[in-house]
Amino acid sequence: MATVSSATANIGSEFNNFIKLLTAQVRNQDPLSPMDSTQFVEQLATFSSLEQLVNSNSALTNIATMISDLTGLMASEWLGQEIGFESAYRPFTGEAAEFSYEAPGGTTKSVLSITDADGNVVWSETLDPDQTSFSWNGELTDGGTATKDAMYKFTIDRYQDNTYLGASVPEITTRVTDIISENGTLRLGTKAGLTVDLAQVRKL
Repeated sequence: MATVSSATANIGSEFNNFIKLLTAQVRNQDPLSPMDSTQFVEQLATFSSLEQLVNSNSALTNIATMISDLTGLMASEWLGQEIGFESAYRPFTGEAAEFSYEAPGGTTKSVLSITDADGNVVWSETLDPDQTSFSWNGELTDGGTATKDAMYKFTIDRYQDNTYLGASVPEITTRVTDIISENGTLRLGTKAGLTVDLAQVRKL
């Protein structure tokens, strides 16, 4: 920051010296053979552009500092917090996958289906209508265990008696482990192995 401020001061000083020199040359030029004013204009434009560039760099530095401060502030507020956000996909981290779901009115049965990357249903169960918090420990229908770090899709099909009502996406419940800035957007890294936009989460 000090470097930019120093550069700005130097440019301002040089610009003032140039104006004084230009004024002196105009005053002392031969009226019968005036100097080419085009060169003065070009030099003036060059100094003006350089001054604007330094000012822009200073502004960008200020913005970068603000982003860094904001990231630090967000980290102190969100790191370690329990959050929830909707996502149909999540990797199996080796620990139980926690999620929440509340059946809309009129739903009499909700069936969770978990599919692998090839679209194969590897686990299915009817969710208890009296619960809103659930977990999947990686158990597969064939008796095996889910592959660690592999991505799985969670779908909840809703029914009213035998009538299909549609599908819902569960809300992942997890803990914030990191704060990430991607192209000016703040994202939260989570224990669930996913990153999510700050605007898409709710604090539990």
